[in-house]
Amino acid sequence: MPTDVKICGLKTESALEAALANGVDYVGLVFHEASPRNIDFSTARKLADKARGRAKIVVLLVDPDDNLLDEVVAAADPDVIQLHGEETPERVVEIAQRLGLPVMKAVKVNCAEDAQNALAYKGKADLILFDAKAPEARPGALPGGNGIAFDWQALEGVRGKMDYMLAGGLTPLNVAEAIRMTGARAVDVSSGVEAGPGEKDPELIRRFLHAAKTANQAP
Repeated sequence: MPTDVKICGLKTESALEAALANGVDYVGLVFHEASPRNIDFSTARKLADKARGRAKIVVLLVDPDDNLLDEVVAAADPDVIQLHGEETPERVVEIAQRLGLPVMKAVKVNCAEDAQNALAYKGKADLILFDAKAPEARPGALPGGNGIAFDWQALEGVRGKMDYMLAGGLTPLNVAEAIRMTGARAVDVSSGVEAGPGEKDPELIRRFLHAAKTANQAP
């Protein structure tokens, strides 16, 4: 079965169309002012309308309050809420119930113990997204989209215990290996398909999607 792919941090119609034309399953719209991928509500509405019915629309937020959640949902009418901050399992449940939408929770990983922490969200989040934990020596790092990979062997202890999406430093060159090593049913990329911070490259998007979608085919 082909791996599901999410392209996150889309900002332009040309990048979105490149993703849609090459079989993307999820498109991610970022609402985090510190990110070079942050978009306004007007742009989000245009991109979401273009993607609707062709891919699932995911909105990424970092420790959002209820007012921001309401504004984002009104603008993008998403299929999935992605929480990429320090949201507790209780807050995840609260948001899911309040909005009536599936919630994807990002868990940042550096070691096997970090991956085990995701079990606290089992049955509360609809999907776990394993992303790389930003190194302490890198002040000002974003909650995600830093282009950093983690040791995929850290996920060995949670394989088979939950469905998850894999992120963190994925590129067209390493995504197939990542899928085969981790058994991830879905992968997420942002900086790995960019020519510069926040600037998606249509050709890199095409190559990433091809590599991910063919990763499990017999050689």
